Amino acid sequence: MLERTDVSFASLTSLRVGGRAARLIEASTRDELVDVVRGEGRHGCLVLGGGSNLVVSDAGVDVPVIAVRSSGVEVGGNAERVLIDVDAGEPWDALVARCVVEGWTGIEALSGIPGSVGATPIQNVGAYGQEVADVVVSVDVFDRMTDRTHTMTAADCGFGYRTSVFKAYPDRFVVLSVRLGLRASRQGAPVRYTELARRLAVGLGESAPLTDVRAAVLDLRRAKGMVLDDADQDTWSVGSFFTNPVLAQPDVPADAPQWLQDDGRVKTSAAWLIEQAGFSKGFGDDVGTGAATLSTKHTLAVTNRGGATTGDILLLARTVRSGVRDRFGVTLHPEPTLVGVDL
Repeated sequence: MLERTDVSFASLTSLRVGGRAARLIEASTRDELVDVVRGEGRHGCLVLGGGSNLVVSDAGVDVPVIAVRSSGVEVGGNAERVLIDVDAGEPWDALVARCVVEGWTGIEALSGIPGSVGATPIQNVGAYGQEVADVVVSVDVFDRMTDRTHTMTAADCGFGYRTSVFKAYPDRFVVLSVRLGLRASRQGAPVRYTELARRLAVGLGESAPLTDVRAAVLDLRRAKGMVLDDADQDTWSVGSFFTNPVLAQPDVPADAPQWLQDDGRVKTSAAWLIEQAGFSKGFGDDVGTGAATLSTKHTLAVTNRGGATTGDILLLARTVRSGVRDRFGVTLHPEPTLVGVDL
């Protein structure tokens, strides 16, 4: 376990903004993680994963910040179904890369997503037709309410579009490890996303080799500034700042993209709403946001162009949200976790 004091959140997050952490405690094993949350978190704490989905106040935080740095991957199962137990601190994309090399199918379309494994079930991370919920078997957690560790099945996790029971109760559960169930195959899962199918030159519902799927997804994400790159300020972001709205059919704007959901509601595109409300790629300088603008590659990403503050980021996000609400009557909701601030 390592402890540091007075650490800037700009060095801990992909957005590179935020005040300072008075104390940062790095837990290198799941036992250390439980012990430090149990001890230091008695009066509140902030559990930090990879920092790729976090917006922290310019004032920083006074409570202990507990960084999840546990590592370890155990592989089991059989010739057809592979079971992988992964500690929460493992980097997500490194795991995806290994699964592709090994021939384990089910998360290849989630390539290039930054952050740690433990964060993926919290947000129910998804992209290009796949979601973590599709392959989660169970999640080991420390329950701060009951002061014990236990295993939650996928059904216990309350997965929904970019949400889970862990996101609904952020001060209760600490993810310790995740068990994934993958299919042993060199072919990827059936492609369910039109843009990816077009890039792979396959039909929807058809499959392609795992290596081809990963390469195509990485290419698509890089073109949108969604693969972290120190040299590309379009990637100095939290990825998509807003979730795609899920609306009753009558509330969906005319001509907007539509994806029917199981409950009868319709998911539409936040990026389309933003663009149609008049916010183009690179928008920001003309509203006084300083070094914060929309990405020059994708309107869903609010980016730090160098030297931005959290206040700059939020001013831009509020401007975009207000514009969309005024134009369409739809309120966009932030995807990242906001600490010490509101949108």
